[in-house]
Amino acid sequence: MRTVAMSSAASVMVLSLTGCGMVGRIGNSGDADRAKGNDLTVGLLMPETTNTRYVNFDFPIIKRTVAELTDGRGRVEYANADASMARQAQQMRKMIDERVDVILLDAVDSHATSGLVRKARSAGIPVIAYDRLAEGPVDAYVSFDNELVGEVQGRALLAALGPRAGTSAKIVMLNGSPTDPNAKQFKEGALSQLDGAVTIAQSYDVKDWSPDLARSDMTKALAAIGRDGIAAVYSANDSMAGGVVKAMKDAGVTPVPPLTGQDADLDAVQRIVTGEQYMTAYKPYPGEAEAAAKMAVTRVQGKGIQFDALTPDRVDSPTDRDIPARLISVTAMTRENIKDTVVADGIYKISDICIAKYRAACAEIGLQ
Repeated sequence: MRTVAMSSAASVMVLSLTGCGMVGRIGNSGDADRAKGNDLTVGLLMPETTNTRYVNFDFPIIKRTVAELTDGRGRVEYANADASMARQAQQMRKMIDERVDVILLDAVDSHATSGLVRKARSAGIPVIAYDRLAEGPVDAYVSFDNELVGEVQGRALLAALGPRAGTSAKIVMLNGSPTDPNAKQFKEGALSQLDGAVTIAQSYDVKDWSPDLARSDMTKALAAIGRDGIAAVYSANDSMAGGVVKAMKDAGVTPVPPLTGQDADLDAVQRIVTGEQYMTAYKPYPGEAEAAAKMAVTRVQGKGIQFDALTPDRVDSPTDRDIPARLISVTAMTRENIKDTVVADGIYKISDICIAKYRAACAEIGLQ
């Protein structure tokens, strides 16, 4: 849930305190006593592997930023749950037992992790919710403005339909995993744009964001609506969009109707180049990952003023209110602005996108 003090800035600013010769401390004197120097360990728990961003972007950026902030002495202990809550619980318990200094938690199931968050708190280990808002007494939250993500996707879909939009236009919605609180917000944001503007003919909540389940659900929708009856498809992320494209091709649907996504996966960017996917919600991962690393280090080191500067927003979870947060904005990436988004931010080089298979399509849109 969003609250009033939201920042629209995508970049993260940290107050410079060199000139004033002092830093603040978070909480009571016990926090100050526990504050550490540069020799610290950040536990990083990621939820799944179907989305390639975690290992390709988030982890390397967090690791590099922690090293930069600690003169190379800080380390990051990384674990990925591969969509298993039981595995993530085991990984988090291990980090608590090993007494890491702070945990960055991207929860598989935000509700199921609440007991583990409380256990970490009891052990004196701060927990910062990363990308997904875990329940329980988390110290902070860093993510993108999730309702805005859905709004951006919904608006893009309507733009793609143009004059074909209207209640006669039948849309299929493939929403994210019901255990992911972000999925609910993406869906709400999208519906704020689509409700009344089109007809939602079929809607599915896809367990674990599985591209295989998305493919199966899309096949069901094609059977129910007819392969010529679908005007557009809302897919909450890129991996599921890949499953949608496979289902469309299985059914002989060409061209693929306007299709959304999220995360700017490389194969999704290439589908956008060829026209198989209309857009993806591009989220600037460097900003999110760097913010998380800075929040973790300043929290452990007890630097309250810097921590406050990094968390200007406030959010509520089902268990806690007024959680310090950083909410980062997003961009609709289409064929027209690939250069200005993922290429400009150094996520991909043009040579990564425009391999031999896609060279002609890249040339067609001036991506050279």
